Amino acid sequence: MVKFVHMATSVSLGRIPSFLKEVKTELTKVSWLSKKQTIRLTAVVVAVSIVVAAFISALDFIFTKLMRVFI
Repeated sequence: MVKFVHMATSVSLGRIPSFLKEVKTELTKVSWLSKKQTIRLTAVVVAVSIVVAAFISALDFIFTKLMRVFI
């Protein structure tokens, strides 16, 4: 069992440099967003998150009040 684990580790560790080289190659192919686009889309995500949080909070408040009325 120990030999198997050791062999698996040495095989995996030997492949790390090749994997990292492939990652670097693939990352050069990625079309990255501009800074302006990144900021705009981040703002959209934050705004939508706030709206969803407010909606869920409102539902929670309403259902809590309803439960107090019926219980």
